[in-house]
Amino acid sequence: MTDLASVELLRRIEELEAENFALREHENAGQAESDPTSAPRTTRSWAWTVLATLLIVLGALLAPVALVASWSKTVLTDTDRFVATYAPLSESPRIRAFVTDQTLLVINEQVDIPQITSEVIDGITELGTGPRATEALELLKGPAASGVQSLIENGVTSFVESEAFSNVWASALRISHTQLIRAMGENPDAAVQLGDDGSVGIQLGPVIEAVKSALIEQGIDLANQIPVVDRTIIIAQSDALASVQLIYGMTVAAGSWLPWVAILLLAAGVLVARRRAVALIWAAVALALSMILSLAGFAIGNVALTSALSPAVLPSGVTGLLYETVAGDMRTTAVAVMVLALVVALVAWLAGPFDLPRRLRAFATEAAGGLRGAAERRGITTGRVGVWIYTRRMLLRAAVAIAAAGIVLFVRPLTVGVTLWTLVLSAVALAILELAQRPVITVPATVNESIPIVDVE
Repeated sequence: MTDLASVELLRRIEELEAENFALREHENAGQAESDPTSAPRTTRSWAWTVLATLLIVLGALLAPVALVASWSKTVLTDTDRFVATYAPLSESPRIRAFVTDQTLLVINEQVDIPQITSEVIDGITELGTGPRATEALELLKGPAASGVQSLIENGVTSFVESEAFSNVWASALRISHTQLIRAMGENPDAAVQLGDDGSVGIQLGPVIEAVKSALIEQGIDLANQIPVVDRTIIIAQSDALASVQLIYGMTVAAGSWLPWVAILLLAAGVLVARRRAVALIWAAVALALSMILSLAGFAIGNVALTSALSPAVLPSGVTGLLYETVAGDMRTTAVAVMVLALVVALVAWLAGPFDLPRRLRAFATEAAGGLRGAAERRGITTGRVGVWIYTRRMLLRAAVAIAAAGIVLFVRPLTVGVTLWTLVLSAVALAILELAQRPVITVPATVNESIPIVDVE
């Protein structure tokens, strides 16, 4: 048998196999509809469909909760991740302006600059100045106090806008992380405090100490008068925060296993369904819809929090920035999961027992066979390796799917880029396997024997 004839035979047999598969699927569907013996299965089919629907709905509803729980577990209990999330806030003009205002407010409350200036001038006059000099010094009390105040304001502003402030901010975050965990555990020694009125605050002491040192270095000796300050900046206040410790404890505890529960519910819904291909499509669509609802919830939460907090407690711009910092990672993960779910729904449809996908798959198989045939006519063949790939094609496809699922399940943070690259690389790997495989075709010689055509060289 010539090479050309063998290649043509391989191509024709592949076409016939695709047609036979489609005919068998059509015939089985027709028999299932006309066979009276299938009537007793109706009740069971309906019951399994209800169970599958219930499991899929539960998994989809649990997915947003699992998203928040996973974020709480990875961010609120991981100091490095916590610092990496909130340290960039020190570069925000809004945060810097807010910290500057609060620091100056504390200094003015703790240090009476007009009184100190007045005492200094009074001490000078007591040394024996003349009437005119005394009068002039009295007139200088106001400008002198204003000048000192201006020096302090410039010193605080310069420090907050310097890299030193970013370093102090990051260090304070790292130290405060354990304090935050203590606060969630209702430890009275925590630097981050949850008030009885539902307020959440962060101590300003470390920033004041750093500002004091910076002012002294600039020659403003009056900064020595700044005492150790025990002041807390209120960053949030709401009646709902009274139960935050309980919610936090439950969320962190559930963060490691709740996502798996959601995945298992969705998978179980697909497995118990009578039409698994259809169930997989609906499970993926339900997951995508739940992520869309989560994104809408994040947007509504931003508006609700900004409206609930009084500008006297926290400026609206700072409130929105803090919320966006918290919700940013969760929003990114929600978008990535939504994209993944939509792609899974598309793949499930393409692989399902539907007319159009069957035609597309037959076209793809024919195209791949044509490419292999063209390559073999030019002496390019995968030989026995291609035969090995063909005989283990299902196992290799499963390996690609498992590897892709592992990346999506375990890589954190899960972003749209990670999801898309995983899908693209998986598609490329499957295409390479399809082109590299060399189908094993047998041509009947007699009733009891056949001639395998696996390698024509």
